[in-house]
Amino acid sequence: MTDTTPRILAVDDDAEMRALLQRYLTDQGLTVRTEASAERVDRLLAREPFDVLVLDLMMPGEDGLALCQRLRMAGETIPIIMLTARGDPVDRIVGLEMGADDYLPKPFNPRELVARIRSMLRRQTMQGAGPRHTIEAQVAFGPFMLFPERRALERDGQPVDLTSGEYALLSALAASPGRPLGRERLIELAFGRDCESSDRAVDVQILRLRRIIETDPANPCFIQTVRGFGYVFVPGGEIR
Repeated sequence: MTDTTPRILAVDDDAEMRALLQRYLTDQGLTVRTEASAERVDRLLAREPFDVLVLDLMMPGEDGLALCQRLRMAGETIPIIMLTARGDPVDRIVGLEMGADDYLPKPFNPRELVARIRSMLRRQTMQGAGPRHTIEAQVAFGPFMLFPERRALERDGQPVDLTSGEYALLSALAASPGRPLGRERLIELAFGRDCESSDRAVDVQILRLRRIIETDPANPCFIQTVRGFGYVFVPGGEIR
């Protein structure tokens, strides 16, 4: 039987806050994983399915705002609730601009956090997304399998390491198989409209991707060049 319990990833450098979130959210029937920093978030999102990310704004190292922005630029769509001990309205605005879906100032009533989490879960269901960990699209090409929900690529069942930029480009291409995408459109789909990546940067990352997934990167089968325009993803490797 498939476990449909919503899964929450909570990231906060405060040990007491992590303990509170773990205890209270678990008591409310949610499955919770806590982390003390942003360091492991990318790997966790790539390997484990989560439905909501609860993210502290102020953390040592990479803070919540920087992590939120980076995840969105990489194409990560998980709903994000930002927590902050600072009450400045500017923080809320910046957090939302960086891609957060909701904002909750500390100290907060745990019941309000649960209510906001459940609101996000309902919104996903109404939009037809359903629980992120129960249904997952898969894109097969050659010996590879792309798992968009887990942000994972496997070759013959073994994980393949990609940078966030490489993954974002591959996902954008794989979402439109057989459809040529211009470089500007590819940048927009992979990194967002505000991204300042250049055509050259895209070409470099495509070259790196080809070295990973193509048998002969000089004569690619899966990511083919559309001369004078951009690239096209061909899962069967037929078009030239």
